[in-house]
Amino acid sequence: MIYDYLIIGTGIAGLNAARLIPKEKKVLVVCKKTPWECNTFWAQGGVVRVRDDDDIPLHIQDTLNAGVNLNDKNAVETLSNNSISAIDDMINNGFEFDRNAEGKLAFTKEAAHSTSRILHADGDATGRVIHMYLLKVCPHEVITDSIVIDLLYEDNICYGAHLIQNGKDRTVYAHNTIIASGGVGSIYRYHTNSTTIAGDIQGICIEKGIALKDMEMMQFHPTVYVENDKARKQLLSEALRGEGALIEDEDGYQFLKDYHKDKELAPRDVVSRAIFDYSKKTGSKIYLSFQNFSKDFFKKRFPNIYKNLKEIGFELPFERVPISPAFHYSMGGIDVDLNSKVKNAKNLYAVGEVACTGVHGANRLASNSLLEGLVFSKLAVEHSIKESFQIDLKNFKAKNNQPHYILLKDTDKAIKNGLRNLMWTNVGIVRERQELIDAYDEVESYLCEDIGRLLFLRLLTAKSIIKSAIDRKNSIGAHYIKEK
Repeated sequence: MIYDYLIIGTGIAGLNAARLIPKEKKVLVVCKKTPWECNTFWAQGGVVRVRDDDDIPLHIQDTLNAGVNLNDKNAVETLSNNSISAIDDMINNGFEFDRNAEGKLAFTKEAAHSTSRILHADGDATGRVIHMYLLKVCPHEVITDSIVIDLLYEDNICYGAHLIQNGKDRTVYAHNTIIASGGVGSIYRYHTNSTTIAGDIQGICIEKGIALKDMEMMQFHPTVYVENDKARKQLLSEALRGEGALIEDEDGYQFLKDYHKDKELAPRDVVSRAIFDYSKKTGSKIYLSFQNFSKDFFKKRFPNIYKNLKEIGFELPFERVPISPAFHYSMGGIDVDLNSKVKNAKNLYAVGEVACTGVHGANRLASNSLLEGLVFSKLAVEHSIKESFQIDLKNFKAKNNQPHYILLKDTDKAIKNGLRNLMWTNVGIVRERQELIDAYDEVESYLCEDIGRLLFLRLLTAKSIIKSAIDRKNSIGAHYIKEK
């Protein structure tokens, strides 16, 4: 059987693509574990919807400013121009965002936005609510526990993918393949991502000669509670600061004013580096304070953060929470065009965080990521339907020569943990050239070990990130090189 579409990933980008593909098409959506093991499910803050046509130029400029103009301006314009239609399409098809007392959409503000243009759902559970909505309306087959371990990619044509489904090999052929597998979070020691997000598909792309772009651009979220044993750390949404939360040291000093005029609402890379620098200079622990909130407002606006931190032992908004930056989002990824088609490929698309549309540049503007997933998945589906490409398996030379892979080996866990520490220490918020070179050499040595397939792919992705960081000599946005 040949599917019309294979979609890899069940976050906002993959599921929105599935929603928009006609029901009569034969579509298979695959996810590594369960559908909600994705970054969309954990997204708290919200999604951008420009207020009106007059707000579009402002949103474009805010996005370019945050991205330090490393952005592809055409991609930013595409995102902003499609913002209203992408969000309103969901609303018109039954999705409910939070509304104010007058029954109008409740817009809020986040860091580096010049106005309030962020919509949220269930207070601080926007991603989860969108995710459950998209799962509910998905008209196509979704399979779980299916790990993509190879793309069937030859002569710029993707014939599908090699999966391990419930422990067994499976080959899936498709006329169109849409990669929506997410970023690279699990290669860092501290991160806010789902544990399934490990950069393995990016590693496959490196093997296949599919270009990656801006891989050095790693965004670190400034306000994360990391003092727990879970791999995924507790994100404290940007929206908290948009509503008035303050960052301070042990003595209550609000030191961000010494680093940037916008203080808590400065771009994420600025706030993360300020926390890193101030903590290193003073030795002080850093806290997020909620002194500006009443308890009733906090519980209503941030019910899930309230509940999750109460379970840990915090009584909000009366107690401060210790915070640290942690890896959050990859601005780089698979190099795609404005239709999210992989460059030079005939029928392969990449959408969401796994892709590099050029929208985010050197630093993602808050809440642009969910919007990107909606907008570019729609463009990918529309383009693929227009192209109507059909694979011919007679042309697939490697059809009967698919290798068997061992996913995990005994040495993998120690090397994986070593990699996570290495990436956090040497390829993190502040970078030094020699430390990057040392990290590159260490990853090269890991690749020489007897390791499983998934770790091998993860290491290839890490190597790509480090190589890109070494090649970019000057600091820009999230890529900050410390001069000797």
